[in-house]
Amino acid sequence: MATAPDKAKLDHDFSELYKAHLKDVYSYAYYRVGNHHDAEDLTEQTFLQAYRHFARAQQESDGRPLRPWLIRIAHNLAANYYRDRSRRPQTNIDDAGAISTPHTTEGLVQDRDDLARILRGVQQLPDDRREALIMRFALGMDNREIARALDRTDGATKVLIHRAIRQLEEIVQADANGTGQD
Repeated sequence: MATAPDKAKLDHDFSELYKAHLKDVYSYAYYRVGNHHDAEDLTEQTFLQAYRHFARAQQESDGRPLRPWLIRIAHNLAANYYRDRSRRPQTNIDDAGAISTPHTTEGLVQDRDDLARILRGVQQLPDDRREALIMRFALGMDNREIARALDRTDGATKVLIHRAIRQLEEIVQADANGTGQD
């Protein structure tokens, strides 16, 4: 059983982990589920589960950063989210680029259309490729962190990201040409 000073240190360390990675976990959850409410729920669940296992994770990390461990928890919870929701219609990520006031600038419209095509394309990728791209580009994780989060080798992760980017480019190009799946 942990003593009071040990518990206080553990709580302090967890608080620091929470502050350092809240934005990353939320961003990951948002890109996975496509809406703010569910992303907040997944973020909360991620940190609750992380807190329960934090002492063991600290011991087993050998000083390595815990961000990949947190993202792995969020990844597993997001997979459960999709499994639980498979019988109900899913919320689309279309609201991600919503603009509250209308703008007539042609460039803004084009940028918004491009973003919408990319987000639709990301949703069409197989799970492992989508995960890798979200971690790489939305969270700025490096290949080693992604490999740890996805429980893969560094080489396999590099190949996964490369293939994901190529497939996304093909999907977005097909969508832009009007030949994509919609």
